[in-house]
Amino acid sequence: MLKRTLGLALATLTLSATSVAAQVELKSKAMEMTLTGRVHLQWNTTSVDDEVADEISNEFIIRRARLTAELQINDWISGKIQPDYGEGEISLKDAYLRLAFDPAFRATLGQFKRPFDLFELTSSTKILVIERAGGIRGLDACGGPGGICSYSRFTEKLEYSDRDIGVMLDGTFGDGAWQYMASMTNGAGANDEEENDAKSYSGRLQFIPIEDLTIAGNIGIHDYPNEITADDEYAIAYGGDIEWGNYNQGLHVQAGLTAGANWTALDEDGDPASFVTAQGIVTYKFAVRDSRFIEAIEPIGRISVGDPDTDINDDEGFLFTPGVVVFLKDRNKIGLNVDIWSPSEGDTEYSVKVQSYLHF
Repeated sequence: MLKRTLGLALATLTLSATSVAAQVELKSKAMEMTLTGRVHLQWNTTSVDDEVADEISNEFIIRRARLTAELQINDWISGKIQPDYGEGEISLKDAYLRLAFDPAFRATLGQFKRPFDLFELTSSTKILVIERAGGIRGLDACGGPGGICSYSRFTEKLEYSDRDIGVMLDGTFGDGAWQYMASMTNGAGANDEEENDAKSYSGRLQFIPIEDLTIAGNIGIHDYPNEITADDEYAIAYGGDIEWGNYNQGLHVQAGLTAGANWTALDEDGDPASFVTAQGIVTYKFAVRDSRFIEAIEPIGRISVGDPDTDINDDEGFLFTPGVVVFLKDRNKIGLNVDIWSPSEGDTEYSVKVQSYLHF
């Protein structure tokens, strides 16, 4: 009911609007309201036998359809509401109040992305690959998290990253060279009610020594009900990542490493398995001169490795993603990726994905 009410409220607002650049600014009781949005249409295939046998080897989906209202109440109070109508469902993504007491101390209250890894914190309008986890439809090969053992599959499904409900503090210091982020959340994920009396915690510290270089470390402490011991327990993951380059031109590199407790895979005593995963993405964005239709072309390459249980041999796998993105204007673009999953044991599977991006 809440999701539909928020969507209806956004759709029925009576506001005056003026078009500015690639966005629409709206005035309300807030000092300023900015309306933005995105629509991502995706065509994908799968090589998984069961899916092909059911005659759904390829499909079109509305991957995302979001209308975002960003509110500026005054010089220190702001907020954001972002419903999503993609994949035939209505869900709430971001919904929060933000209090900027000082550049070194800000508070966010509501539903937001937990401050963990670089890949998840990057907006879906800017991520370098089409799918963070590189999923292949019909494939359930990774112990505990399911799907494939890619970097983002671990961080999302083990609830160290992605959205949750709670409170976050963040700020910058050292003339902007350092940024910290720390949160306390329910741990149940976006739009879900709390399932126990414990809370989850996330933290991230970033350092920018020079322009276009960011080095960061992060920690996640996730509470979960242990099905074996029937107790509320905590799983911990540590990680680090680095980003070199920008989204405008030239070389862009993102790399990360995360290890910790795979609490979805418990032994007979209720102890979680230990997982480790790493990922690197490299792109190079070329400007296209004197073209009415194409602004830039960006070849990409990704490799992601993951092991769901370091005590078991031959259960790890590798994800390879070659691809290219054609930029039409700013974040309006068309991307092509081929996600190739190669396990230590078993068959190699793949998925071809083409996605269009409308952003305003």
